[in-house]
Amino acid sequence: MNNVTAYINGKIYSLFKPLKTYDALLTCNDRILYVGDSDKAVSIAKSLDGSIVDLNGRVVMPGFVDCHMHLDGVGLALNSIDLRGCRSISEFRDRIRRFYEAHKDLKWIIGRGWDQDLFEEKRYPTRWDIDDIIPDKPAVFIRVCGHAIVVNTKTLELLNILEKQPKSEYYHRDNEGRLTGLLFEDAAFEVRSKMELDREFIVKCILDAYSHAASLGVTTLGFVSCSLDIFRMIQYLRLKYDPIVRLRVYLLPNALDILSKLGVTLGFGDEYIKIMGIKTFIDGSLGARTAYLTKPYNDEPDKIGTLVVSEDELSKLVERVNSLNLQIAVHAIGDAAIDVLLKAYSKLGDSVRRFRHRIEHASVVRPDQLDLMQRLDVCASVQPHFVITDWWVVKRVGVERANWTYAFKSMLDRGVHIGLSTDSPVEPLNPWETVYAAVTRGEYDGIELSKYTGKEKLNISEALHLYTLGSSYLLHCEN
Repeated sequence: MNNVTAYINGKIYSLFKPLKTYDALLTCNDRILYVGDSDKAVSIAKSLDGSIVDLNGRVVMPGFVDCHMHLDGVGLALNSIDLRGCRSISEFRDRIRRFYEAHKDLKWIIGRGWDQDLFEEKRYPTRWDIDDIIPDKPAVFIRVCGHAIVVNTKTLELLNILEKQPKSEYYHRDNEGRLTGLLFEDAAFEVRSKMELDREFIVKCILDAYSHAASLGVTTLGFVSCSLDIFRMIQYLRLKYDPIVRLRVYLLPNALDILSKLGVTLGFGDEYIKIMGIKTFIDGSLGARTAYLTKPYNDEPDKIGTLVVSEDELSKLVERVNSLNLQIAVHAIGDAAIDVLLKAYSKLGDSVRRFRHRIEHASVVRPDQLDLMQRLDVCASVQPHFVITDWWVVKRVGVERANWTYAFKSMLDRGVHIGLSTDSPVEPLNPWETVYAAVTRGEYDGIELSKYTGKEKLNISEALHLYTLGSSYLLHCEN
């Protein structure tokens, strides 16, 4: 047992709620054998011919658990154009131009992170902003929320979109009726699914995402919206490389027939890769004004958002996933979308508690909905950094609904099971940025929402508890 190591003279946190600290811990291979007193840890280590590491007062804590992130998206973001923080169409174009000139060998040019609300022009980008820079190969640039993209003309031609002239509202048109290259929701996801990326590039993206997570102390990842192709790839890499993080995988709904035929149920896999269930969407994002609200948007009164599936379709999907003994995680941001989801969950009885069925985001949630979430025992995966990124949210939804927005403390006080996460690459994977947002709610960043929702601040112990044990509960790995 010469892999035994005693780490002594440290400040070692085993729990954050209640707060528990110790002087020492003892490990063997990949297991913690003991936490407690330094003298006892040294005694055990010596008896097993182990080694001793003096921490000299350093802190040791549990690894962060991000219960909602996109592994493939993080890897792609690490290997594409970073468009976060662009303050104008001109800056957006400059970043694209610099990247393209250095990477003309790529088959597809991809970027992520733009937000039209930051642009001094106060408009969405269009294909005509891109065509003169990249006229000869497809280019796709994803909004920070992931629910809208802008593509160049070459992409529209390659995918026969210009030829087909789809009539869906998800394909934006200008005042002359021309397709602008701006796509929302289903149209955006369809284009993203058709990007032809080399296998070697995908492998690099996934390995880079693993390394990035581990470097930040994020040791378990709830990988949502995983396609079957990407799942095959992570299984291939699992055999080829020693894993450095744990994955809990939520596949897209098109995997259900395969899972059903194989009899795969919740938790299938090994310690490092487990299938948990299915992730799906029922609405869009506040940033793109496609989150589904009961009342119109405050800053665009002719819109209430989009329900991307019917109530009947959602109910059937939820019941099928539940009947297969799998967990379901459903993206629902607006309060009208949450109404639809809670109605579907209310038909499942105690299965909601047993499988820990989830609401992803729960961004605009009324007090009556919080009470129902508590009664049904629905889990909520929330992303505190949205508070800072969505600096415009009071303008979007108005003061009354701003008071219901990102209601983390209200959920916690009602006993709703919460896990903290990032939705990365939508938000930075760095957990300390998430903790900062949860604790401050943008008070020191000039975020208007902090004026109305200071009561929703978490303290540091609560934030760390929800980012470790809380998120683990949502992933069925709290033990």
